Amino acid sequence: MAAAAPPPAPTPAPEPATSLPETTPLFTRIRLATPSDVPHIHRLIHQMAVFERLTHLFSATESSLAATLFSPAAQPFLSFTIFLLEASPKPFAVSLLDANPFFGPITKVVNLSVPIEDPERETFKSADGVTVVGFVLFFPNYSTFLAKPGFYVEDLFVRECYRRKGFGRMLLSAVAKQAVKMGYGRVEWVVLDWNVNAIRFYEEMGADVLNEWRICRLTGEALQAYGGSD
Repeated sequence: MAAAAPPPAPTPAPEPATSLPETTPLFTRIRLATPSDVPHIHRLIHQMAVFERLTHLFSATESSLAATLFSPAAQPFLSFTIFLLEASPKPFAVSLLDANPFFGPITKVVNLSVPIEDPERETFKSADGVTVVGFVLFFPNYSTFLAKPGFYVEDLFVRECYRRKGFGRMLLSAVAKQAVKMGYGRVEWVVLDWNVNAIRFYEEMGADVLNEWRICRLTGEALQAYGGSD
């Protein structure tokens, strides 16, 4: 009698499908600010003053910002320059901003694990319907040691609900790329000594935090007194 055939091998259970965690894309754009952005710039500067506990020094108005930042002589990169960072849940439409002769917008898609809840989305909505997230203001300075011009960053600010997403790094990177493009020697800025998170962030970027330097400033009545003396 022939031996019974062995039972068929059990069908292996299908391996569970592996899938990447779901993410939410956020489309970002860094572009040159225009005079129509002044209301948003004014709000951002005020929020920065609140964050830095310096509202007692804040006296800028929309009119004074428009007159100084966007005067006929204020050519981008050779005078005061502002990059705005904007965000949108959808890709940016082609606009006249793309044809700016001084700077073509930088776009990037950021994949977020959790969508950002922005309670001020409508307040910071720009003319083309996207949301203003933050800004960086910078202007040329000069290093005699390097015999090269550079950029000094006066302000860098990202609105609270958009922080810790890499947006500050994106703004600083845009300034650094422009400095390299123009053959400049350095980019520098100051940081408040109590802002340990910012200090750590800048050090991780490779920036030198120069603790031995102190800012000297003439302003207000002291400036008027020395400026009017013989």
